[in-house]
Formats: sequence, structure tokens, C-alpha cells
Amino acid sequence: MGTESHEPWSSILDSMLTGSIRTQSSNSLVTDSAAGATAFACGLKTHNGAIAVDTNGTPCGTILEAAKNAGYATGLVTTSRITHATPASFAAHVVDRDMEDLIAMHMISKNATRHTKVDLMFGGGMCRFLPQSNDNSCRNDDVDVWQAAKDSGVTTLTRRSEFDLLSQTNQSMLPLIGLFAHSHMAYTIDRDSTSQPSLSEMTQTALNLLDDTSDKGFFLMVEGARIDMAGHDNDPAAHVHDIIEYWRTVQKVHQFVHSNPDTLVVSTSDHETGGLALGIDPEYTWHPRVLNQVTKSAEQVCSYLFRTQKQDVAEVIEDHVFPKYLGIDNHTQAELEVVVDALQVKGGDGRHKACKHAIGGIVSKRARVGWSTGGHTGADVGLYAYGNQMHKIKGNMENSHLGTLLMQYLDVSPSQVTKALANTATRQLAFFHSPHHDHD
Repeated sequence: MGTESHEPWSSILDSMLTGSIRTQSSNSLVTDSAAGATAFACGLKTHNGAIAVDTNGTPCGTILEAAKNAGYATGLVTTSRITHATPASFAAHVVDRDMEDLIAMHMISKNATRHTKVDLMFGGGMCRFLPQSNDNSCRNDDVDVWQAAKDSGVTTLTRRSEFDLLSQTNQSMLPLIGLFAHSHMAYTIDRDSTSQPSLSEMTQTALNLLDDTSDKGFFLMVEGARIDMAGHDNDPAAHVHDIIEYWRTVQKVHQFVHSNPDTLVVSTSDHETGGLALGIDPEYTWHPRVLNQVTKSAEQVCSYLFRTQKQDVAEVIEDHVFPKYLGIDNHTQAELEVVVDALQVKGGDGRHKACKHAIGGIVSKRARVGWSTGGHTGADVGLYAYGNQMHKIKGNMENSHLGTLLMQYLDVSPSQVTKALANTATRQLAFFHSPHHDHD
């Protein structure tokens, strides 16, 4: 069962479906990633924007922290910044998800037994670990978190070549943090395989390293973060490429569980993004082959266009963007005008968002893919499980209940961790709070 083949239109997840998750937060029927991930990590509901704190702002012990205290090895793998809402909610405690400077410091901190709480972290977001005096920093202070990690005995990686060496050594490299991008890692459709490992590669390496670390076992959280971001951009091509990469990742985990039957894998989402619909009224059809012709994400296309001289932009769109990046050789005047108009929107963030939605909209319309929003929806999401005691992970449930079930499976309690966190700093003095999270 661990190595069976699947039809080209299906994924390993189709054989793992056991239920669905209700996603609302404590203050909204539509959750954000911070509250959604906190529900899984702490087993409780909190308000949007909160990272592993309850509705009063009090830190709540997470499943990762409780597992570490119980002797399990721990890991976080993502394609976002490692300080982004979902991974942060398992290893940091702040009242606002935008406090990523403080989150970075929390994530390399030690637990009550003076062990680094997260044994392995792979992802992006190097800029949050460098002091603001460094040209590559996005911090608001001069704290050098990267150097602090090194000083505390953490192995640090930034290059693909260093990552590849991990599979060739018999020495324990943990605790370990590998950050392979300034901010978020690239979309799968854009990824340069010589500079960034894929989600499935990072996950396979994490499984190998963590499995060799603790006799008790390990807890690993893996996030296909850029699926959500493509949903925010209404970019169906980037979306489907990252979904397929997530399928590859789940396949590798499934094979690991098949070979280690005392292991449980659970897959779900903290929310749905974009209100995706396959089919646009009035036609009863959609055309997935349209997406196969696209070679770059809307994000990359727009970054390219912003570097183009204004007087040349229409020609560049017609001669380069449409045929080479979007696979369109019969564009209409209306499609050209949609992109040109988006590039005229005032304000950097607004213009970039308008451009991405214009590019994604053209591809979506041709593929007959619909979107109801550039944000999240309140829809239930799928719940998937395979392995040891998977029969307990079934039915329709609140996201917080799944967090509780996972703690019960590991036989860990967050109560002692919560007590130890009583004096944890949860507020960052200087930070920029974004009223809009296009990628949350």
C-alpha cells in the first residue's frame, strides 16, 4: 500500500480521506493562519492574528513543545518564512503574527531542560535572523539571531550544496536550521533546483534525520505554504504546481509510515483560500491543459514587468509574457489592456496585487477556473490520515479538537509547558502591523 501507483488525476491523499475540519476562529467564522495553526498546536481556539496565545494573550503550550519535553525529536518544514504564522504557532508565542522579529528569537530558544525546543527547521525567511545593519535584513533591531543560534550549538545552513551533504553524513547534525531564501521560498513553478530544495526533498531529509535522533520518536510539522499564497493571488498555475509538490511530499511520508507502522501521519489545512471553483457559469467545463502551458507564477511575471520600461511594457507583454510565460499565442486586446491597466495602479503593494490578479485572471478565465475572493473562506477543509491509530482521526470536527487528538496520540500534555511560559515576552516593541495579509 505504501508504494502503489495512482491514476494521473488522483493523489495519495485520495486514499487517506477520513473526514473534514471546521475552521472558524474564536472571533471570526473565517480564520487566518495564526488562529488556525494555534488550534492545531495548542488544542484551543484563539482570535485571528494570535500565535500560540489564548484569547487573553496568555501563552499556550504547544504539541511540539510538549513533545520535546517528553523526549521526542521535533521538526518544522515549510516553504514560507520559518517565522510565518503556521510554523511560528508551534514554537513561538506572540500576540500579533507580524511580530516576526520576536518569533525568530522564540524559535531558537531553549526549553526548561535547556534543550533547543525545535531540533530541525527548514524553510525561508533568512532576513528575520539578521541584524538590521546587514543589507539582507528585514528586522527592526540589531539582534543577530543567526549568530545567536550558532553560539547555542545550532548547525546553520543557507546553501543547497550544504543541504545535499546532510544525506551523506552519519554524524548527528541536530539541532539544525536551514533557511534557503531571503523571505518565502520560490513557488514550485519558479524554483531553481540548484539553489533551493523542494518541499518533498526537505521533508525526506527531515524524516531521515529525526528518525535517527530519538528512540522515542519524533513530531514533525510540514507545511506546503505556497499553496495558500497562490490562492491569495488567484494564480491557478502556481497553485496546481505547489499542490502537486505537496502530493509528492505526502507520498514520501506515506511510504515512511508504511515502513514504520507505529507512526501516524495526518494531513489537513488551516483554512481554504480563494474560493476556488472548477467551472465558470454558464459552461459545464474546465480546461486544466491551459495551466500546463504556464511556465512562471503571476508573482514572477509581475516582478519582471515592473523592471520593464513603461514605454516598452505593452510590447513586452505581447511578445514575451503571453507566449513565453503564459503559453498564450492568441491573446486578445482586452487581455492586454487588463495587464497594462493593472500596472498603472498607484501604490507599490496595490499595483503588485492588481498585476498578479490580472495575470492570474487571464489564465483562470481561459482554464474556466473561478475564484470568489483573494482571501480566505469559511469552508470546511479535508482531513486525511494513515498509519497507527488512524481510526481515531475521522469525521467532521473542530480544528482545536484535532490538536487535542494529536496530543493524546503522543501521550503528551501542554499544561506543564504552559506554566513554564508564564513569563514569556509576547509583545515586540517595534514592528509593522499589516492590516492586510495577502499571504496569510
